[in-house]
Amino acid sequence: MATESIYRLIPKEEIKPPKEPMYKSTFRGRVKEETKTNKSPSKTMGPAKVEQPKTSEFLKRRSGEHDLSTTKPFKYSDDDRKRPPVPKATEKPLMGLKSNKNFVKTNAVENILSVPKKPAANFADTVRGATHPLDPSGLKPVYTRMKKYGNVPDYLTKRNDEVKRAQEEYDEYIKEHYRRGAMKSLSDNERKSIIDGLKKNWEEIHHQYQGLSMVTDTAPKKARKERLESEMKQLERDIELLEKHNIIYISN
Repeated sequence: MATESIYRLIPKEEIKPPKEPMYKSTFRGRVKEETKTNKSPSKTMGPAKVEQPKTSEFLKRRSGEHDLSTTKPFKYSDDDRKRPPVPKATEKPLMGLKSNKNFVKTNAVENILSVPKKPAANFADTVRGATHPLDPSGLKPVYTRMKKYGNVPDYLTKRNDEVKRAQEEYDEYIKEHYRRGAMKSLSDNERKSIIDGLKKNWEEIHHQYQGLSMVTDTAPKKARKERLESEMKQLERDIELLEKHNIIYISN
């Protein structure tokens, strides 16, 4: 394939792209100010040039010794050298006041009547048993046992009072209808017999439910299964209601 072409006979002028401006950070001025603040020449490393000592001022022999011509010999003072005299044979030293107290019996009685000290409350935090005081550790429940700690909020107290008052009003209403003869309460024997009857009915329906076919491929089978399930659920709710409440009121 030929590479020569009339379009390439005249060389094209090379156009250089314009040079982008040099990037300058917006924090440049702040950095310059921070580098100059709290800075002074020779602050940490000392001056660049130190004045050299003169050649005539050098250390000479025996120039560091002290002048011993003015020193005086050491002598003890009279107070330090004197000691108290030895007491004579006729002198009797003062022994203080005499007491007739029997210290042996007194100490014995005090130890017998004293209450033994309780061991300090400590806790061990290592395998070898390094003990530390328990009170400042935070493991002892101090605040939860205070009388003024954990007060019930006012809104909960108010709500409990309202619930209690509503229950009392309802009890009064039931007692009033009970006095008028509009309602009658079931005895324990009647309540127990009703519960036993409901449980017996549930067992009979459950026995029928167990005898159903495993495959409910027809509409009658499906309807019978749903009917038995709803009857068992209703009996379970009735049994739970009677067992939950000890006093049952019925209207005449």
